[in-house]
Amino acid sequence: MKPILQVENLSKSFGVLELFREINFSIAEKQRVGLIARNGTGKTTLLRIIAGEETPNSGSVIFRNDIRIGYLSQNSGLDERLSILGNVLKGSPEIADAIEKYQYAQKFNDNHKLHKAAERIDALNAWNFENLAMKILSQLEIADFSLPISALSGGQRKRVALAAVLMMNPDFLILDEPTNHLDLPMVEWLEEFLVKSQPTLLMVTHDRVFLDKICNEILEIDNRQLYSYKGNFSYFLEKRQERLDARQANFERANNLYRRELEWIRRTPSARTGKAKYRIDAFDKIREEAQARFDDSKLRIAVKTERLGKKILEAKNISKQFDNKIILRNFSYNFRRFERLGIVGNNGTGKSAFLNILTGQLKPDKGEVEVGETIVFGYYRQEGIRFNENEKVIDALRSIAEVVTLHDGQKISVSQFLTHFLFPSSVQNSCIGLLSGGEKRRLYLCTILMKNPNFLILDEPSNDLDIETLQVLEEYLENFPGVILVVSHDRRFLDKVVDGLLIFEGDGEISGFAGNYSDYYQWKQKQRQEAQTLQKSQTQPEVKIVKREYKNRFSFAEKKELEQLTAEIELLEKEKKELEILFSTGDIDATKNAQLFIRMGEILELLDLKELRWLELMEKGGDKA
Repeated sequence: MKPILQVENLSKSFGVLELFREINFSIAEKQRVGLIARNGTGKTTLLRIIAGEETPNSGSVIFRNDIRIGYLSQNSGLDERLSILGNVLKGSPEIADAIEKYQYAQKFNDNHKLHKAAERIDALNAWNFENLAMKILSQLEIADFSLPISALSGGQRKRVALAAVLMMNPDFLILDEPTNHLDLPMVEWLEEFLVKSQPTLLMVTHDRVFLDKICNEILEIDNRQLYSYKGNFSYFLEKRQERLDARQANFERANNLYRRELEWIRRTPSARTGKAKYRIDAFDKIREEAQARFDDSKLRIAVKTERLGKKILEAKNISKQFDNKIILRNFSYNFRRFERLGIVGNNGTGKSAFLNILTGQLKPDKGEVEVGETIVFGYYRQEGIRFNENEKVIDALRSIAEVVTLHDGQKISVSQFLTHFLFPSSVQNSCIGLLSGGEKRRLYLCTILMKNPNFLILDEPSNDLDIETLQVLEEYLENFPGVILVVSHDRRFLDKVVDGLLIFEGDGEISGFAGNYSDYYQWKQKQRQEAQTLQKSQTQPEVKIVKREYKNRFSFAEKKELEQLTAEIELLEKEKKELEILFSTGDIDATKNAQLFIRMGEILELLDLKELRWLELMEKGGDKA
């Protein structure tokens, strides 16, 4: 099949920083390609070159004739002068103008202008075009199409930019971090849209579930070279490890040959005659292979965590609203030691406001938040911090501390700590303005963790971080000896890090779920199927079936019962563990042993009963009919 895109011998550098060198690849019709690399190694630059917004140092980008390209950049690229609908239709300016005038006349009930605008839309055959735009915007939960872009949040801007690209119906789609700033329902909608439409696609994303479901090929930039894998993300992980193992084996083989040949060269200088020239030439090649340097450095997170006291954090009947929009309604929760909670919900339901209330950045309208004396917050905000672009990387961290304490008590310099986070000395003394967006987020993560927090609050940590950084962060969080509270749309990240969810349902309602996001998703699917089955079974059309919703409507007594059950289960688990240790030592007499076995049976029975009741309470949620 003739390729839609052919990239030949493409190279790009910024000063002494070489991003990629003479890379080659092609993309054929219906191929869906994911591009993976560390932050700062040229992913976005490569997309910009292919989209025609950046110039390479050498090489060429060749598209098939008459190809329509749709490009979604990270910064959305919307026209602030136009409305939402105007931006979505800007690929067809005449149609956009006609529809805008029609809506304006409709808004002010001007029948004369309305008639003229309708005639113009008829002449342009644009009614279907408008309907499609409105359908896509509605599916992306954009309701008022006449709003100016300046009135939109970051997530809304992303959705409008996405709608504008999809409206173009491009032959070749380029997406740079399409899931950033989208909530989970929107990510799942986009996923379903791309699976059904199967466009020819090249995209950069850190969302591994998204990559797995959408892409049938992965391209990786590593050490300025490009590697291709004919499969999804899971296949890429397997084959990449095989490539790295083979590279290491070749490197070790070249090293051994190099040592032997070096001994021969040094031992027999007289042998350097014409008949031995082939061996000297071979030696030069082996030396080049043996001395090749690969960037195999890995991100390391090993910071100390301050000890947790008995009192953690308690939210007591907190309420908050902005104008007429209710964010929290009499919400109470007592955080426990080592709790790991994820927060999910649609954009605009108050997730970030909730985090700001917990950390004292925002005052509730009613209620209070009590924070334990030993708590040290590490709050990674979605918007990050505003670095001084002209400040050196190392100076930004030195303004916080001169040394960093690791988990083993060792103290290291800020420079050493930055090296752990893949900022070599050459980069440490460069201006922050020269860093990529992802590198700035990694630097921001440094500023959070160097304070040795024991209560980590992460608001969309996966935005702009590369996959390798996310994997290392996940590993760190899995063993984090403190409390974790995470807002994220990254499903794999949530699955690996949390074991419970707070679901922001809107209108101040928050429900709880015991389990990770995959558990919750399966539960939702089951509820949806049950509702559909129930609806089909109804013979009377006038009977209205309302889908069950998971609402947290505990009574005061049930809340108290849940707290008591949690404490009792923890005590029983502790006693069970102590008995298991006693049994394993065998250092007890027969009479005592029998008594302990009886007690172990009682503990197991009690645990079964109490855990069952605990699950019933967690899942109860006061279903509405």
